[in-house]
Amino acid sequence: MKKLYFIFSFFILTFFLSHNGYGQSIKKGSNSMPQKIENFSIYPNPVTNGRSYLYITTKHNFTKKIEIFDVLGKTLLSTNLSNNELNISELSKGVYILKITENNISETRKLVIK
Repeated sequence: MKKLYFIFSFFILTFFLSHNGYGQSIKKGSNSMPQKIENFSIYPNPVTNGRSYLYITTKHNFTKKIEIFDVLGKTLLSTNLSNNELNISELSKGVYILKITENNISETRKLVIK
């Protein structure tokens, strides 16, 4: 009787786990790979020697929305960038999260200022 109860419990558990959204599913027609900004580059990273500019380049160099967050998630800087130079002179030494959005595609990178 215990063996039958174990097998029954196993099948019920398997059924609920597979039908309750715990597995990944790909919808037809959806792109399974996240889009990335082409030829995306940030330099210098880490920033050293008192430099006050960060250079952000992409293949098309469209206008980019730039957001910089501290490690707690607080927004420190939010701006639109039409050229490649971002003034970071007001940021102190530390680790930051840099979010770049270009042409409705977003990417995040870690930024280190020494």
